[in-house]
Amino acid sequence: MKNAVSCLLSAFVAGFVPFASPQTKRSTAELLAAAEERLRSVYDRRELNANAFRAAWLPDGSGYTRLEGVETEGNALVRYEASTGRRSVLLSPAHILPAGAAKPLSIEDYVLSPDGSRILIQANGRAGEDPGRRIVDYWVFEPASGTLGQVMVGVDPAPLRNSFSPDGGRILFLLRQNLGLKDLRSGKTVALTADGLVDSVSNGRAVWSPDGTRIAFIQTDSSAVGLRPIVDPLEPTYPKVRYVRFAVVGSAIPSLRVGVVAADGGPVRWMILPAPQKGFYLGDVSWAGNSDELFIEKLSRSRDAREFLLANVRTGQVKPFYQETDPAWVEASYATNAGLEWIRGGRAFVLLSEKDGWRHAYIGLRGGGPLSLLTPGAFDIIARGRTEEKDGWFYYLASPENATQKYLYRIRLDGTGQAERVTPDGQPGSHTYVFSPDARLAFHTHSTFDTPPRVELVTIPEHKVIRVLEDNAGLRARMESWIARPTEFFKIDIGNGVVMDAWMIKPRDFDPAKKYPLFVFVYGEPHGQTVLDDWAGGQGHGPFHRVIADLGYLVVSMDNRGTPAPKGAAWRRAVFPSLGPLSTEEQAAGVRELGRTRPYVDPSRVGIWGWSGGGSNTLNAMFRKPDVYHLGIAVAPKPQPHLYNAWFQEIYMRTREDNPEGYGQSAPIHFAEGLKGDLLLVHGTGETNTHLQITEGLVDRLIELGKQFRYMAYPHRDHGLSEGKGTPLHLRMLMARYLLEHLPPGPR
Repeated sequence: MKNAVSCLLSAFVAGFVPFASPQTKRSTAELLAAAEERLRSVYDRRELNANAFRAAWLPDGSGYTRLEGVETEGNALVRYEASTGRRSVLLSPAHILPAGAAKPLSIEDYVLSPDGSRILIQANGRAGEDPGRRIVDYWVFEPASGTLGQVMVGVDPAPLRNSFSPDGGRILFLLRQNLGLKDLRSGKTVALTADGLVDSVSNGRAVWSPDGTRIAFIQTDSSAVGLRPIVDPLEPTYPKVRYVRFAVVGSAIPSLRVGVVAADGGPVRWMILPAPQKGFYLGDVSWAGNSDELFIEKLSRSRDAREFLLANVRTGQVKPFYQETDPAWVEASYATNAGLEWIRGGRAFVLLSEKDGWRHAYIGLRGGGPLSLLTPGAFDIIARGRTEEKDGWFYYLASPENATQKYLYRIRLDGTGQAERVTPDGQPGSHTYVFSPDARLAFHTHSTFDTPPRVELVTIPEHKVIRVLEDNAGLRARMESWIARPTEFFKIDIGNGVVMDAWMIKPRDFDPAKKYPLFVFVYGEPHGQTVLDDWAGGQGHGPFHRVIADLGYLVVSMDNRGTPAPKGAAWRRAVFPSLGPLSTEEQAAGVRELGRTRPYVDPSRVGIWGWSGGGSNTLNAMFRKPDVYHLGIAVAPKPQPHLYNAWFQEIYMRTREDNPEGYGQSAPIHFAEGLKGDLLLVHGTGETNTHLQITEGLVDRLIELGKQFRYMAYPHRDHGLSEGKGTPLHLRMLMARYLLEHLPPGPR
């Protein structure tokens, strides 16, 4: 056996070795050895990671900047001319070697000043004195003079997008939950707030007024939120315990308020926001097209109502100018760029809303009055693209005919004419765009489920390719040996007008005359789709699923109602007010329909797995549909949803006091007696969101019921189970081994 495995691994070095074929039967150990070698290339050597293209447009749109690695010397900050592609180095590693330092700055992020004359650099991230705290240094580079100077040391990382003042002469920073300002001309530092407390009060999301005289920000007070203990793993014998704030369903949530402070410091003017006792959330907070008023998007705690307010920054008085409600929810966690954008010099705005049953763009007037529908039709906007007022266009991403894909469209802001598709025909898949400041150019990224991203510089709206910026050619070549059979996208009609999108990956030696076990990858909750025709369409598990398929399984994923597909508000809200029951029924119906319509599906061998909400759906499947599923792998599930965080769970189910039946029907723990098949539970003990105790309650219940199962706890790992050397590979091999041992692979 040892020699056989050695030969197999040697063959992998030379080229791809297929898994079992109908003529070749191999042992579980041989299959696992081959699977491990393939998965090691993914999770240890990261050979299938796509090269990302990250760049920042220059303010005048003439070019862009980006960080590029220079072998082992570190990152260089470079500039490219858009028209010619000419490259010039703004900062080389030699230039970012401070006096007396042994190595160049480790640049993590950067942002250009509004006029491009200065570049703020975030560098040298490191652990702070407080547990879990991270600090960085800020430097400023001036391309014209070539000077590089340090401006702040040991401050808390903060989003850099709004750091520069409009004139580029001052920057905002965050230090121990307090906002400060650094004047780059005088070197003077101004404290803008002093009430931040690392444990409970933070000041952030700051934004400059257009005239640079004021800063608006949000203060978050978590002092009423419960404290949750976390064991510090550094001392195993006598571990220390630290406490973090965590708002569980139905408990106190952080209180919020909006303040405005002068750029030279002084007292804070707090906006007078009505605060219901149970709390509220804030969406977009920004300047309302001038320096005298703030736009504030206020959301109810359950997100079934939202209100747009204009706040006078001198008096703090607010007045509403738009309200919207929905019996389920108005605003959910998956909505992208759904706030408000000012146009016509601040006299009007563009708003995304689902009030007519589809996510559409509307134009409203600052003074109030009815909204004007900008994008009519039975389709959803997936996300905003760009509002280009000069020529009068609104760009948006949509896919009216196929909910698994994404394309760029545009329509005239004056409401005349028909929508136009900007993305060329003949390029199926998913497309994203980053527009230049004048909207004449864009970084265009195109990928499919089986094809790595290709990034181009294109003209808008002609979509003429100026040059390829990143084609991931090496990865595309490697994928040729991985993808023997293209992923099949199809639809499953489960009756009553419900048609689910799905994909299937078949074994490389698939024989349609034989029957194969089915392994279902499920998420099924409102936070994301799994059936997307893009490179991360399987939520990043694509290579893993390829390996599983080549072990001898049909790997399939289906998006039930309640997933955030662009199929209309009714589709997305169908799960309200209980996550679990509907997805369980529709996923099982999909499996039955596959068994009925595809003779090569073996209904006697069906497994299911999922992560987070998908882990919860896996548990519900195993407990409530034991006649359908014979094996389940639940990673980081939440079998007791009332113990989950308030921010997410209350959108879809309110609180347990408001909706006891919904929580009762949702919780997998209440149906644990139905378990008949083989179950593997996986959780990280260092979870900060889907806490270990949520799963351990189920563990106790299964023990009480006398149910046999496997339980793997990864010490001190968080929700992504990525901490610690070897963890991602270990987890996938754990799953592959469990699958092979309990759900026989291959054709029959």
